[in-house]
Amino acid sequence: MTSGTNSTVDLEAPEPGTGASTIGRNPWQPNRQHIPVLATLTLLAFMYGLGVVNYEGFGDIQVVLNVFVDNAFLLVVAVGMTFVILTGGIDLSVGAVVALTTTLGATLLNAGWPAYVVLPLLLLLGTTLGVSMGAVIHYFKVEPFIATLAGMFLARGIALLINRNSIPIDNDFWVSVAQQRVRFDKGVFISSSVIVALAVVLVAALVLAWTRFGRVVYAIGGNADSALLMGLPVARTRIAVYGISGFCASLGGVLYSFYTLSGYSLHANGLELDAIAAVVIGGVLLAGGSGYLFGTVLGVLVLGLIQTIITFEGTLSSWWTRIVVGVLLFAFIVLQRVVTGKRAVRRTD
Repeated sequence: MTSGTNSTVDLEAPEPGTGASTIGRNPWQPNRQHIPVLATLTLLAFMYGLGVVNYEGFGDIQVVLNVFVDNAFLLVVAVGMTFVILTGGIDLSVGAVVALTTTLGATLLNAGWPAYVVLPLLLLLGTTLGVSMGAVIHYFKVEPFIATLAGMFLARGIALLINRNSIPIDNDFWVSVAQQRVRFDKGVFISSSVIVALAVVLVAALVLAWTRFGRVVYAIGGNADSALLMGLPVARTRIAVYGISGFCASLGGVLYSFYTLSGYSLHANGLELDAIAAVVIGGVLLAGGSGYLFGTVLGVLVLGLIQTIITFEGTLSSWWTRIVVGVLLFAFIVLQRVVTGKRAVRRTD
């Protein structure tokens, strides 16, 4: 999988960690860019082992599958956030877009609109909002934090304006998709939302690894000014990245409405922070230009496994999830600083 660096990126150069970049490094020594992902993978294995040792039934395969079932919408939202953070940006509007999507979708479906009209309309709405924020960020030189904060208030405000109450969804198509299961054995299954989420991950990974667009995303995160001087389509790519994030947020909202069969303007409160946490814990550099989509998947699984362990423990408040995530965020940000700091020292040498 392709990754970028913090300096100018040669779009035709071999991937970091392969080919020429591995010359002169001991075979057993991992690429420094892989260290955060390896740390996340080790953490995930440790947490799972801890759960299996301490809780009866934790080793059941359905427990692992439930982590995917319960977090399919978060996985899709985190994919979009990965694109944004790889360019060195941030998107605070995704949680509000999820809420707007569920509220508007439930309202239109209950008003008798057909599902084949509502579904593309919701996806178009999220994409349009993302593209608009990307255009504001690029052409008006507005900080991503400010532009997406405005988008967050706008989306949440519209959702509250549409309806402040929880709206149940009884549309036949929505209920049918929500109840679809892919069964591997008796009592072992995943939901249709998991299939959608994994398909999104696969497509996004291919885009980042094998397309010119993906390399430009890494190049912008490495050094946007250098990318511009190289003649790369910085404006188009940056706007498209926020469009992708908006699309993923609205698709995440659709999956969330499948999960809850309801629309509510206060749904997904703080989801943007969970998505950012998953991306950072997965090893994507907050400054942009380095990271892997596989790490984001691991980050989502870490968050899901924390919730599962707390559920199995039974005596801990759900706020312990926030506490543990906060500690992990601090740890991984420090790890990123250590890795990137050592890399910078090596370059100056």
